[in-house]
Amino acid sequence: MGCFNRIVNIYMLSAPPQRDEEIREAVAGGDLLHTVPGNVVQSIRAFRVTELQSEAIRLGHHFLYANCSQALTRQQVLASIAEAFHVPRPFGKNFDALRNCLTEQMHKAGRQTGFLIVLEQLPTTQKFDREARENLLDVFRDAADFWAEKKIPFRAFFSFQ
Repeated sequence: MGCFNRIVNIYMLSAPPQRDEEIREAVAGGDLLHTVPGNVVQSIRAFRVTELQSEAIRLGHHFLYANCSQALTRQQVLASIAEAFHVPRPFGKNFDALRNCLTEQMHKAGRQTGFLIVLEQLPTTQKFDREARENLLDVFRDAADFWAEKKIPFRAFFSFQ
């Protein structure tokens, strides 16, 4: 079974809790992402996680959320992401394995409608320095490029501690 088969239809499982009224209100609204390219990795800026989650629901996209506030090292960040995304541990051991899971393994899992990903509170520590942060974001940029070739939206938003 591919790593993504287990999470294909549980995009809300690892999301922060919110009230049903908030979801309905945002879903009833307009296109929150009308100014955001379909395949991009960018800072979360003025977006709220609950708004992005609601927009993913409205669009029928997978919503994947990882809060990395407790992580200090590359391994801890990868473990946080793997646990939050419900992927097998081997796919959270290194950047290449995570890249493979976000691209080839998800593609093999079946037809995909789109992805909206939030990586919240990435550390800015000595053990997860600028180079490590850029390497992680490059994994998601590579995944965005992979899905762009297949005409599938892949938006990843991130914030730092």
